[in-house]
Amino acid sequence: MNFDLTEERQMLQDTLRRFLRERYDTATRNDIINSDSGMSADIWNQLAELGVIGALFTEEQGGFGGKGFDIAVVFEELGRAGVVEPFLDTAVLAGGLIADLGNDTQRSMVEQIIEGSLQLAFAHGEPSSRYDLNRVQTTAKSGGDDIVLNGHKAVVVNADAAQMLVVSARESGDVGDTDGISLFVVPADTKGVTIQGYALLAGGRAAEVMLDDVRLPASARLGVAGQAFDAIEARIAAASVAQCAETLGAMETATHLTKDYLGTRKQFGRPIGTFQALAHRMADLLIEMEQARSAVINAAGHLESARGERERQVSAAKNLMGRAGRLIAEDSIQMHGGIAMTQEYELAHIAKRIVMADHRFGDTDHHLERYIALAAA
Repeated sequence: MNFDLTEERQMLQDTLRRFLRERYDTATRNDIINSDSGMSADIWNQLAELGVIGALFTEEQGGFGGKGFDIAVVFEELGRAGVVEPFLDTAVLAGGLIADLGNDTQRSMVEQIIEGSLQLAFAHGEPSSRYDLNRVQTTAKSGGDDIVLNGHKAVVVNADAAQMLVVSARESGDVGDTDGISLFVVPADTKGVTIQGYALLAGGRAAEVMLDDVRLPASARLGVAGQAFDAIEARIAAASVAQCAETLGAMETATHLTKDYLGTRKQFGRPIGTFQALAHRMADLLIEMEQARSAVINAAGHLESARGERERQVSAAKNLMGRAGRLIAEDSIQMHGGIAMTQEYELAHIAKRIVMADHRFGDTDHHLERYIALAAA
């Protein structure tokens, strides 16, 4: 099998890497993280003009990519530079669900997403749901000609910057059922929507979203009533591949920073990288990097496979990336020493991103158990 990038993907990777190397340094990122919005509108618009968002949608949806390897190429570069802008949440998750399930009127929003003029958030997780996608307590009930939403969505990334929310709610069934879950497009300024934002440890912002008798027309529903679970699961799989690729890029940055440091920091008159103990630890990191890259390639290549195979490979990749990522983040910090913990140094942010990535879309333990269950089924 040929794992080389196509000419188009290679051009996209080169363009994105060059742009981020020139425009997205540590000081710039720290200023963005410390801002009220937690993102840079200028960077967002410039990357949209470069076609980064369009690469995350298929040609039928108005983009020019949308496959597993397109997503992996984009997010590996975003991870390499430690980009905190919400491409995952606006494009892959919320935007992807609108593109997958929306009618012609709803899909017209995809053009605005690709051009960078529309921000979205996917409000699905709840305080008691943990990593279970089918555990939805938020309700959607008929209220005359309208649909009335009530519930609490937790850790909704990009919610306080979004103009539109894609909200999951249960129209029928019990709390843990896969059937009965629907999706709704909700303007963020709708009466009854309360958004309480906060900064995230690894950059960006999230919010608690309260829905208190939020009235929507039936036209706000995405797709068929009660049949949204399969689309949600597929989009979470795509988002997991994106996050694995992003983590891979961050791991590459961490290993490069560590290798450079070991080659320049001197002790007893010679670089500390020549000491056998540190050389062996560095070799271990490079081996983990190769395993991680293989896992990302495997998951990206199976993103269009049948549901069972897709989900097995995504869980396998998430489990491996969580374990390898933690090892690389911790060993990189240890081999650097105290400088690695200062916010002015690149590794401080990168290590946070690597470690915290394991806690979104399911951690290592969750995906190990899930892989075993999927394999048995």
